[in-house]
Order: sequence, then C-alpha cells, then structure tokens
Amino acid sequence: MLITLIVATYNRPDALRAVLTGFSEQTDRGFELLVADDGSRDETGRFVADFAAGAPVRVRHVWQEDLGFRVAAIRNRAATLASGEYLIFVDGDCVPQRDFVAQHRALAEQGWAVAGNRLLLSETFTHRVLHEALPIGRWRFRDWIEARFRGDINRLLPLLRLPLGPMRKLGGKRWPRLRGCNMAMWRCDLARVNGFDESFQGWGFEDSDVAVRLINSGVSVKKGAFATGVLHLWHRENNRAREGENWQQLQRRIASGATRAARGLDQYA
Repeated sequence: MLITLIVATYNRPDALRAVLTGFSEQTDRGFELLVADDGSRDETGRFVADFAAGAPVRVRHVWQEDLGFRVAAIRNRAATLASGEYLIFVDGDCVPQRDFVAQHRALAEQGWAVAGNRLLLSETFTHRVLHEALPIGRWRFRDWIEARFRGDINRLLPLLRLPLGPMRKLGGKRWPRLRGCNMAMWRCDLARVNGFDESFQGWGFEDSDVAVRLINSGVSVKKGAFATGVLHLWHRENNRAREGENWQQLQRRIASGATRAARGLDQYA
C-alpha cells in the first residue's frame, strides 16, 4: 500500500526542514510526500526543491496563492494529486519519530480514520532544535525524560508505544479526536465526503468539519495515541478572528447530518 503524506506549511522553512528531515529517516519508506504550501514566499519552494533532489522518497511541492489562512484548500489541492490510497495529514511544524509511518500503516483499516496525537515543545527548546539541528526524531526515551525534567516538553505519554488493541476503537464516533496536525484516512473516504470544506477560512475547525462528515458517512475514528505521536514545535498562536464564525458553521454542519463539502475536491476534478 502506497501512503501519501501531506505536510501543510506556511512561511516557516526552518520548521519544515526539521519535519522533512524526520520523514527522510523513516523506517518505512513506502510513501510519497506532498508539501501543501498555503502561499509561502519563494524560500520555501527553493528549499523543497533542494530537499527533493536528495530525498529517499518522491517529494512534490503544491503551492497556492497567499490569500489568508486557507489550509482546507491547499489540503484539497494536495489530496487531488496524491498517488497513495491512504493519506496522512501532518502540519509543517510537527516532527515525526522514525516509526511514524510504520505505526500509521499498522493502524490503517478499512472503515476507519486514525487520530494521532502530539507533545508540545517549549519556545526555548524549539529555538534550540531549529538552530542546532537537533535530531529529535531519533532521540531515545531517556533523552525525552531529561527534556521533561528541564521543562522542554509538556508531557511524555505521546512517546510511549502501547498495544491498545480493541481499546483504540472505543468512542469511534467522537469527532473532536481528529485534528489536522496528525490524522490519517483512506483517500476514497475523503473523496466520498468531497474533501475539506473550503468555506472554512481562517483558523479553526476545518479538521473537525471533515471528521463530522466522515462519521456521518459511516467512517469511525480510531485512536492513534501511544503509537503515532509527533513532536510539535512551538509557534505563536494563529489569528483566531474567524474562530467564532467557523464554530457556528461547524454546529450547523453537525445539525444537518451532511456528508459532502459544499466547496471541496470536486473543484479540482
């Protein structure tokens, strides 16, 4: 099974370098990588081109004009170009551990999406990671214990590997589990609900909306905790001016029981 990794980014090539380096070191290399760029300046495109030239997997750069926060649109554009039958969505400031793809592959199951999780790096530690090119994707657990005692990270649990078995499927109709920073689904399931709804613009709830529609269409959400945790680099909060409006739109979607996005993948067919 070919997996397509879709990494959303915007004007943060230093963080993207750390993320793509993590993906170049995966134990499972049965994937392609699409950088979904929501309007970054030329520096990001140049970096991706240089990285792709030496990468162990296929890497492509998908760009759209900068017209504000439009992550739903750039994810749709990237998904349209995906060759893989299974899609993993990650943010461009979330560094994977070396077994990230392998763990997601092991959890992939027809009729299910997977909700990954994360731990948060402090601002000071993030600067160290980026400026010193620390290989945190390869760190051992004892390194992270030391980081926790220093206050460099907020928790250790996402780093543990536990075989939860059937417990992963408990509460499979809970849409808040699925977050865009680390989630996976079958491409055919995303196509059936017409992808992400691009009427969600500005920060907030476009990932919740796709979760609601996937569940309405019959897909359940499996926990990826204790298997797929990513290392989330610190950043300033996004502009949340549209948060309230997007929340109200999500509530209308929940009440409607709809499955298909009003403005989604079919624009790019």
